Amino acid sequence: MTTPNNTGSTILTRWRAERESQRNVAAQTARAIPVSEITAGSEGYGWMTGGLPGHRTVSERTAMAVGAVYACVSLIGGALGQLLLQTYTLSGDLATPIKGDLWYLLNEEMHPRWSAALGWEFGAQSLLLEGNMHIRIHRPTPFSVQVESLEPLHPRSVTPMLYENRLIYTIVNLDGTVETVDQDDMLHVPGPGFDGLRGMSQIRHVLRQPVSTALAANDVAENMLTEGLRPDIVLETDAKVDRDQVDRIRTQWRERYNGLANSNMPVVLGGGLKAQKIAMSAADAQLVEREKLTVDDVARIFGVPPYMIGQLEKQTSFGSGIEQMGIGFVRYTLARHMTKIQQEAQRKLATRGKSLITYDPTALLKGDAKSRNDAYRSALGRAGEPGWVTQNEVRKQENLPPVPGGDKLFNGKDDGGTDPQTA
Repeated sequence: MTTPNNTGSTILTRWRAERESQRNVAAQTARAIPVSEITAGSEGYGWMTGGLPGHRTVSERTAMAVGAVYACVSLIGGALGQLLLQTYTLSGDLATPIKGDLWYLLNEEMHPRWSAALGWEFGAQSLLLEGNMHIRIHRPTPFSVQVESLEPLHPRSVTPMLYENRLIYTIVNLDGTVETVDQDDMLHVPGPGFDGLRGMSQIRHVLRQPVSTALAANDVAENMLTEGLRPDIVLETDAKVDRDQVDRIRTQWRERYNGLANSNMPVVLGGGLKAQKIAMSAADAQLVEREKLTVDDVARIFGVPPYMIGQLEKQTSFGSGIEQMGIGFVRYTLARHMTKIQQEAQRKLATRGKSLITYDPTALLKGDAKSRNDAYRSALGRAGEPGWVTQNEVRKQENLPPVPGGDKLFNGKDDGGTDPQTA
């Protein structure tokens, strides 16, 4: 692996020299874990995979294999992917929306390999499972304020370190090269448990137990199906049998009646043998109830109402109707992610006092046609009630072209103006 030399950054150059010296000293005292010792159940294996001794390994892939986790991650990631990060220019207290190069990077194409929707969805997955979202800012030169592209990175390919009260990020690229960038060239959105370097990984902490339990329940259910839902059997007889006869009967039973392929084979017993089952049924094992509890646990961790991921037996306190549900989801679930993302984008991509970057949640807050029309009627104004929006502003919200004379604000009086309710 090679490390490109970014000679333009004196901070990074000085940091590299000090870092190399620290590595030489640390190499003499640090206890390294040989790769040969990183085996299932060891401390190193658990650290790398999120598993615990005696438990199933919980990784990003195994977590996404659980339906509730996949549903929550795709729901939140998809919602963030369809929201607009609007860019504005500031003039005093007036914010004017603009669609410049930065707007297209944030909302259309982040990088030659990434559309904006895919980039934000991947970033949300990294944030929700690994505890950190990393998006590298590519600039024409180390000192340029212009942005060429935004490249989403997997959190495990990025290592943050503290240097002179600033964060330095070491990146392992897909081609094996290693680069070091300053914090101004990295959008870093951590999750809960941020310690100044990174957020806590949900996989290694809160998701380990419910995901491990769900995987275990899936294994039990799959085993029951592959075994043809046949319980464990005890063969009883009053006759005396020796060890050779027991082994022979067991072998014949396994060959003829065991497995899914033989699940419909008739069982023929002789010699006074009687079959008794000793296994629990699916109902006795409470697999269905366990699955429901797993869905509830995962939904609680991600802050998603269970009904939004298919658990229709649970009620919600998010309100009734599509509009109220959408408002509740945006306000209580997405807002905590949106706030951190837009603040990180604002402080590293915008010019303080001159431009603004903020989410526009309108796409997720639109109610049904009747609710929108009622709101528009009040906003346009009527006799005795002045309006605060114009007809063309309403039409823009519905993706309709402007109409002549539609930019006049109704003042609530019949003074020769046109009442928007009768126009």
